[in-house]
Amino acid sequence: MSVEQSQNNWEPKIVAFCCNWCSYAGADLAGISRLKQPPNMRIIRVPCSGRVNPAFILRAFQGGADGVLVAGCHPGDCHYSTGNYFTRRRFLVIKRLLEYFGFEPGRFQARWISGSEGQKFADNAWQMVDEIKALGPNQRMKQDV
Repeated sequence: MSVEQSQNNWEPKIVAFCCNWCSYAGADLAGISRLKQPPNMRIIRVPCSGRVNPAFILRAFQGGADGVLVAGCHPGDCHYSTGNYFTRRRFLVIKRLLEYFGFEPGRFQARWISGSEGQKFADNAWQMVDEIKALGPNQRMKQDV
């Protein structure tokens, strides 16, 4: 198989850290509603988007992820009061850190999705898959695990 053929068959691996109360419920609603979702997104449920340690994001990339999504409650609606405000601040720092390491800006994204927004979750998942496909495979930090 040529390099061009293998790139045409390539599907990105995306890790999504989803807040238990909102974005995970949104993903669940998308599934219950039978909305088509990309099969190459792996969801990890976390208590709050504010609990996503930057090391988790780096470890996901190191483990072979081509993209990472952190999804949480809308600002002001966090079940832990201020968790998503921490996420919003960390997002800017992590995004700049990844750009410093040479990652393309679209490989790491943060989204605010409530439990009643199943369609929004599915749309964001497909949009991220399309953006990562356009960027190609992640060659930074990737290790054979």
